[in-house]
Amino acid sequence: MTTSPTSSLAVRRWWTIMPIVFITYSLAYLDRANFGFASAAGINQDLGISKGLASLIGALFFLGYFFFQIPGAIYAERRSVKKLVFWSLILWGGCAALTGMVDNIPSLMVIRFLLGVVEAAVMPAMLIFISNWFTRSERSRANTFLILGNPVTVLWMSVVSGYLVHSFGWRHMFIAEGAPAIIWAVCWWFIVKDKPRQVSWLTQQQKNDLEQTLRAEQAAIKPVRNYGEAFRTPAVIRLCAQYFCWSIGVYGFVLWLPSILKNGSSLGMVETGWLSALPYLAATIAMLAASWASDKLNRRKVFVWPFLLIGAIAFAGSYALGSSHFWLSYALLVIAGGAMYAPYGPFFAIVPELLPKNVAGGAMALINSMGALGSFVGSYVVGYLNGATGSPSASYAFMSVALIAAVILTLTVKPQPLTQNPTLATPLQGK
Repeated sequence: MTTSPTSSLAVRRWWTIMPIVFITYSLAYLDRANFGFASAAGINQDLGISKGLASLIGALFFLGYFFFQIPGAIYAERRSVKKLVFWSLILWGGCAALTGMVDNIPSLMVIRFLLGVVEAAVMPAMLIFISNWFTRSERSRANTFLILGNPVTVLWMSVVSGYLVHSFGWRHMFIAEGAPAIIWAVCWWFIVKDKPRQVSWLTQQQKNDLEQTLRAEQAAIKPVRNYGEAFRTPAVIRLCAQYFCWSIGVYGFVLWLPSILKNGSSLGMVETGWLSALPYLAATIAMLAASWASDKLNRRKVFVWPFLLIGAIAFAGSYALGSSHFWLSYALLVIAGGAMYAPYGPFFAIVPELLPKNVAGGAMALINSMGALGSFVGSYVVGYLNGATGSPSASYAFMSVALIAAVILTLTVKPQPLTQNPTLATPLQGK
């Protein structure tokens, strides 16, 4: 942004838009991640779920999430983010609360799958929403404030869920943590507008300045006719594979960390909750630092692969230590958690800089759907390995290998020749 009106606009957008974005994704993450606490608190014993089936049920969310990413993104891109997210909030809050009322395994499986279906469109829709409001030089930080809803939510949820489970049991935990999404849906409907030109809190000059900047950025990107052409580009294919591998590590970690800690120590649920929270505090700090530096230096790839490599090394170290060194292994888990989350902002800033607006949302949905498939594999295999071996060591090795693959794939991503304007050249070039 080069003019003072646009500079003054930036502050107003951050304080008005980002809290809404953060709260919305926080609630989505709350209702997908608390299943790990229910598993540690005895849902499997209460419903008669075997160890192998528990892994499948925990992972079913991601299967529903995988199938409905692209349709949701297309609706958000062509019609309305506001309407899509409103109905998603109501439906996922209801599904999450219903999880606390199930009394048989088939009902639980259906609800977990449906929870994934109704949350599927949220991530790509919110990325599209951000691209409507924030410019290229701001997007890594804006994406990070969105995705911070993930570790920050798990940070406080780990503590709160530990207390809720300890005091009331896993059923009341699900019900209590499902209700906020339904309440927030009402707030969302009245405060959100899809585009800057629809709001009254910007002057006409500010709207014009922002739209002109966004149009200039689009003009610098090579046109892509349709989704099919976008999906076939080498960069998108490699980013899909990369995010698949990365998500194996992330969601194997997120879903099963409470169980890993509980089984590896003699700690109670409250103490397990506190220990589960610390990796997400590290993640929050790392994400903010990485996104700020990425926007400041206008570079993306270099803020992705090194962090994933650190995560892989930390998991390998936990594997090498084994279950006999709990606290050293736990310290490495904190490092792994922070490192795996740090690159999210720069990573999701890559696609809007490679592809024009008419297909970028669909491409991000495709990449995110492959991440959901990786999440399914990660959460299922990690849960299975924990149950089959009685130790998290094999899981650490599995997640380490997946992150190494993600590092290699990140390094192979090359930019397309999108612009002849050197001032707007893609930050992936040589970086």
